[in-house]
Amino acid sequence: MLGYVLAWLVAAAVSVTVGVFAVSSVGASVRDRGPLGNDVPVPEQAEGPRSPDPDAAVVGRTIEDEFGTFEVECRGAVAYGLAATPSAGWRVVSYEQGPDDDVDAVFASGDRSIEIEVYCNQGRPVIGDREEKTLPDDD
Repeated sequence: MLGYVLAWLVAAAVSVTVGVFAVSSVGASVRDRGPLGNDVPVPEQAEGPRSPDPDAAVVGRTIEDEFGTFEVECRGAVAYGLAATPSAGWRVVSYEQGPDDDVDAVFASGDRSIEIEVYCNQGRPVIGDREEKTLPDDD
């Protein structure tokens, strides 16, 4: 009986581990987020200024949401932030022009802020992260 219980516990632990790994790796691609493909920079190559491959195709994308638009383009694995334009009632706090492995823009309206991070996956701009924050009331 003890052997069955032990075998069940080991099988349950392996199943949970495999499930967590599968959801975290496959889930990122399903949501169109996270590093995928061959264009993810190797850590030792990611340091220092990025320069585009001169033979890489230029692929642009405009990301639109309630905050406004963030225009980006990829030249291979190198990302550029071209313009950040706020919607009415929003303002651009900052945006990164690149060249870099990813670029981001921060938009704010009242006590809310939204940060969009874009990286290049196989030469095309992909949203890597969208972070929304609300500032606490100053009472």
